[in-house]
Amino acid sequence: MAPMLRTTPPGQDVILYDGHCRLCGGAARQLQRLLGKTGTRLRSFREEGVLEAFPGVTADRCERAMQLVLPDGRVVEGLEAIVRAVGRRPLGRLLWVYYVPGLRQLLDGLYRLVARHRFRIAGRQCPDGACAVHFK
Repeated sequence: MAPMLRTTPPGQDVILYDGHCRLCGGAARQLQRLLGKTGTRLRSFREEGVLEAFPGVTADRCERAMQLVLPDGRVVEGLEAIVRAVGRRPLGRLLWVYYVPGLRQLLDGLYRLVARHRFRIAGRQCPDGACAVHFK
């Protein structure tokens, strides 16, 4: 297993998602509702200056999966990012079933498949036309 990526500690959870993806934007809004006022910040990695605040977290990583930067600077990605963020809430603890051997691999594979095809599934929302690069 590869060592966990570390970046500049933000002091609170920060979730980086794709603000040009309708599916990701909707998921981010749902996450914000689930998380309430826990201090977790949700930021589109496409906003100017966002990635510069987290050295080592690249646009390529963010294209492949949602990133959760923990308060100490450790970075968790994909479905595990959601499980860790929501899993601290009382009902969110049910998500820890994710760690059942075999189930985690299955769910991660499904996540990667959806992430890879997210623009075809839900469309894009790019006021500047930057999303055209995703449909080469």
